[in-house]
Amino acid sequence: MEPHDGPELCFPLLLNTSCRKPAPPWSEAVFLNLLLFSVSLLTVTLNLLIIISISCFRQLHTPTNILLLSLAVSDFLVGLLVMPGEMLRKTSCWFLSDLMCSLYSCVSYILTSASIGDMVLISVDRYVAICDPLNYQTTITVPRVKGCAFLCWFCSVLYSGVLLKDDLIHPGRHNTCYGQCVVVINYVAGAVDLVFTFTVPVTVMIVLHLRVFVVTVSQARAMNSHIATVTLQHSVTLTSRKSELKAARTLGVLVLVFLICFCPYYCVSLAGENLLSASSLSCVLYLFLFNSCLNPVIYALFYPWFRRAVKIIVTLQILQPGSCEANIL
Repeated sequence: MEPHDGPELCFPLLLNTSCRKPAPPWSEAVFLNLLLFSVSLLTVTLNLLIIISISCFRQLHTPTNILLLSLAVSDFLVGLLVMPGEMLRKTSCWFLSDLMCSLYSCVSYILTSASIGDMVLISVDRYVAICDPLNYQTTITVPRVKGCAFLCWFCSVLYSGVLLKDDLIHPGRHNTCYGQCVVVINYVAGAVDLVFTFTVPVTVMIVLHLRVFVVTVSQARAMNSHIATVTLQHSVTLTSRKSELKAARTLGVLVLVFLICFCPYYCVSLAGENLLSASSLSCVLYLFLFNSCLNPVIYALFYPWFRRAVKIIVTLQILQPGSCEANIL
C-alpha cells in the first residue's frame, strides 16, 4: 500500500470539507497535553477541597467565605470543563458537534463572568469590613451574600446567553470546515463585553483595594503605636482588627494575581489577535485559565483554616460524626 502524502484530515471521508489536523511537533503536543492535563487535575482537586471545606465546616459559613465558595465553584468548573475543552481545541480536531462547540463557548463565558463578578463582590466585602467596620455585621450578612452570589451567577448566564445568542441558535455558522470550533463575536458585542467584563470590574476592584490599602496602612500604624498600652478589655478587639487586616491583605493578593492573569487576555482582545503569533496567543489564554489553579494555592499559603480543613478531609476525619463542628479557626 502506498503511503498517503496528502494532509492528514480530521474527517478523511469528507475530503472537500474536512479540516486539516493540527500538526504540532509530536514532543510539543505530548508536553502540552501533559501540562494541561496536570493543571486541569490540580485545579479540580484544589478547588474541590475549598468547596468541601467551606460547605462542611460551620465555622467557615461567613460572608467572605461564601464568596470564596462561589469563586471556587467557577474555578472548579473551569478545571473540569474549560481546560479539557481547550486541550481538545489546541492539540486535536473538534470531534464533538457544532452545538457542543457553542455550548462550550457559552459555558466559558459564564464561568469567566461569574469569576469576575465574585472578585468584585469580594472587593466590596473587604472594603466594607475595613472602611466601615461598625456597620459590617449588619450590612454584610450571610443571606444577603448568598443572594448576591446567586444574582451574580444568574446575570452571568443571562449575559452570556445574550452575547452568544446567534451562535447558540445557529451553531457552527463561523466554521469553515468540519473539525473546527470557532465562535465569533461582532465588534459591537466585543466592545460591550470588554467594558462590562473587564474595564468596569477592574476599575472598581482597583479603586476599592487602593482605598482598603490606605485604610489598612493607617490602622496598622495606629495599632503598632498603641500596642504597648492596650489593656485586657481591648485585646479581643485588637485581635479582631488584626484578623480583618490580614484577610484584606490576603484578598488583595488574590485580586492582584487575578489582574495579572486576566489583563494580558483582555489587552490582546482590545489590541487585536493579529498582533501576536499563535503560540503567544495560546500562552495568554493558558495564563488566563491558570488563575483558576492559583486561587486555592493562595488560600493554602495564607489561610491556616484551609490547611487544617484539608488535613481533616484527607485523613477522612470528616466522615466522623460531629466533624462539621470541629474548631479549625
